[in-house]
Amino acid sequence: MERDSGSMEYRLLEQVNCPRDLKKLSERELFELCAEIRAFLLAAVSKTGGHLASNLGAVELTVAIHRVFDLPEDKLVFDVGHQCYTHKLLTGRREQFCSLRSFEGISGFPKPWESPYDAFVAGHASTSVSAAFGIASALTLQGSPHYALALIGDGAMTGGMAYEALNNAGRSRTRLVVILNHNDMSISKNVGAFARYLSSIRSRPFYLGFKRRVKRFLTRLPLLGKPLLHWLEHSKSLLKSILYPSTFFEDMGFEYLGPVDGHDLPELIRTLALARDMAAPVVVQVETVKGKGYPFAEENPGAYHAIGNFDVRNGGDDVTMADCYSNQIGQELVRLGEEEPRICAVTAAMKYGTGLHTFAAAHRDRFFDVGIAEEHAVTFAGGLSAQGLLPVFCVYSTFLQRGFDQAIHDLAIDGKRAVLCVDRAGIVGEDGETHQGVFDAAFLSEIPGVTVYSPEGYEEARLCLRHAVLEDRGLSCVRYPRGGERRSHSLPPSTDFQFIDRGGRGLLISYGRSFSGCWQAAEALERESGERVSLLKLTRITPLDPRLPELVSRFEQVLFVEEGIRAGGIGEHLAALLLEQGFRGSFRIAAIEGRFVPQGRLEELLEQLRLDPASIQERMHHMLKGGAAHA
Repeated sequence: MERDSGSMEYRLLEQVNCPRDLKKLSERELFELCAEIRAFLLAAVSKTGGHLASNLGAVELTVAIHRVFDLPEDKLVFDVGHQCYTHKLLTGRREQFCSLRSFEGISGFPKPWESPYDAFVAGHASTSVSAAFGIASALTLQGSPHYALALIGDGAMTGGMAYEALNNAGRSRTRLVVILNHNDMSISKNVGAFARYLSSIRSRPFYLGFKRRVKRFLTRLPLLGKPLLHWLEHSKSLLKSILYPSTFFEDMGFEYLGPVDGHDLPELIRTLALARDMAAPVVVQVETVKGKGYPFAEENPGAYHAIGNFDVRNGGDDVTMADCYSNQIGQELVRLGEEEPRICAVTAAMKYGTGLHTFAAAHRDRFFDVGIAEEHAVTFAGGLSAQGLLPVFCVYSTFLQRGFDQAIHDLAIDGKRAVLCVDRAGIVGEDGETHQGVFDAAFLSEIPGVTVYSPEGYEEARLCLRHAVLEDRGLSCVRYPRGGERRSHSLPPSTDFQFIDRGGRGLLISYGRSFSGCWQAAEALERESGERVSLLKLTRITPLDPRLPELVSRFEQVLFVEEGIRAGGIGEHLAALLLEQGFRGSFRIAAIEGRFVPQGRLEELLEQLRLDPASIQERMHHMLKGGAAHA
């Protein structure tokens, strides 16, 4: 990356192109390397944007892991993966860092197709222990002496999948090391009983030393010492709890080491080496400070979790809560909460990301943060609904994928009244494949009895939310994109559909953000070639209005555009409905077909997918000229 004038030289960092180079450095040089890494990350992320606070907090920990273990033969699995920047710097991707999160650049998350050092894809929480245990089990079966490591934050430990994996792995004899990075944060402040439990362990720093002293004393006693030690290790007696206390992890079958200061590099290296030498499932609890080394991020780690471009010198001045759909929905929900006392808001550790911080402040008793536990959140909402309340669960599209079964089983089957606010619907951009919200329209539309709205613009989003909360029955969903509104027209808001008759043989149909691109394409067609096409905007995309087939059948050439997956999408639903009604015209669908969407800016991704206004114009023009639409 380019250096600013007067910036520090990265003398040691430039010598490290793989973990083997790291092992050649002295302890003093390792301290200097950590300082260089922090300076490099600040300079780089201030230009590219990205996850800053989590990466600043994991510098020493990542350096220690690469110093002690032998990657890529040992396999490091990240949880979520937003703390992997130091890992990427140490594994040969320093020169590519200027392309972080950009189209065809390096990802902000671990990607096995990007580097052999990235052992497993990451992007969602609470997956690392399951994946690492699977890898460790495979290594054991293959006779390999190498280790699998799961690096998981305490935020991800609020998700049930982590406990399923711990329960499964603890009694195995695999070479599995679970590194628990405890910083009291996910994106927002951590909630729940386990967060308090980890803090209680931290408040007892004598724990590990005391346990070692008891064990050493007993092993030295003649005759009765070793039998007593064995009895203590396996008993449930009061004596054990006094003399030989165990942690939750040990009760699950793991060895436990910690807590360790996550910024004390020598102690980290010593403890990780001890974990390595145990050759058994081990949990190492590490205490870190999110945003370490950058005062703005230390003071406000939530704002610096994921950030755009900023000025390193006055960073806090540039971090603002920009106007966006999330905040608009959050503010409207506050107003609805004032009108209807049964309304409750639910989030899965995303109070700020989903705009619910305003509801939390205004209606504290009716706000619930369940941690990173989307499945639980959906069923929890079902429980609220069962007692006559009106739950609204605000969740990113990509994370709602986890709650699909619960939406069917715990909400829809029994007709429970609940609202899912599906944030970040559609392409989200720089976070890439694991975060693109392109599946929700397809999978939600499969649920019997569900109502799904996809508004365009703030006013329509507020109207749809109000209608879903106050008037609909059963399960309703309101989906909206990341960022702000991008309208190219001034149509009034609707909760159903709007037909714009511009004459001509062609019809463009779309919903949500994509409709603006269709509007621009229609205007460009008339301006550049004199071809007129009409427009149909769907706001309620499920169930489809029964009047649509008759309306659409008036046109010879119909192009349906959606910023979502084609298979099972709304375009296919409408095509099936038209076929049943005997439609004889040409119907084409422009959508995402058979692929995952990589990282990049929204505009360049839409262009690559041929969903931008120019591509829509070209497709429609080709259809009107009698040819088949381009693939």
